[in-house]
Amino acid sequence: MINVVLVEDHNIVRDGIKMLLESEADIHIVGEASDGQKAIKLLEEGTDVDILLSDINMPNLDGIDMIGKLKVSHPHVKVIILTMLDNEKYVARAFEEGACGYLLKNVSADELIFSLKHVKIGGYYLCSELSIKLLKRLISSPNFASKDSEPDIDLSSREIEVLQLIAEGYTNGEISEKLFLSKRTVEGHRQSLIDKTESRNTAALIRFATLHGLVK
Repeated sequence: MINVVLVEDHNIVRDGIKMLLESEADIHIVGEASDGQKAIKLLEEGTDVDILLSDINMPNLDGIDMIGKLKVSHPHVKVIILTMLDNEKYVARAFEEGACGYLLKNVSADELIFSLKHVKIGGYYLCSELSIKLLKRLISSPNFASKDSEPDIDLSSREIEVLQLIAEGYTNGEISEKLFLSKRTVEGHRQSLIDKTESRNTAALIRFATLHGLVK
């Protein structure tokens, strides 16, 4: 079970996220807050939380400043940012402060749910849209150097197929439809790829695959 607190100052947005996540049997919304201060108060009152799913721009205490305070008072609680802000400086600052994930609000339900599960088991997650954006900027960099040789990693043909689709920006749900697999099976392949390549998150996995010629 993943215990989640929603930190979002727009009620209609918060209600929509809550409705979506509560459809998952292993995700439990244990609290809601309209700003960072109220979220911290929930924790101080003893709310049992695994992950705070938080916006950035909020009154009183924004999402990123909240992460800094949590590092001191509740270091075991993980934070995933869910925002409209796609500027790289916000992404960098969030992870520097200690965020475990960064998602844009236009992510699919499948990707949102996968990110929560991935972060719960100790991973880091950057949404596909931002991963592709950063990867394209990396590839266009004059310092980028690709490697022709494949790494000594044993990947099955199915894992290569899944890896290619991940690199193209497809969600777990879309991959499951394309390959006629269950979403849980696709999640398993994605996690296996991250583990085998020793990547921290999907962005690092895509970078690894591109550097080593595993994807077209």
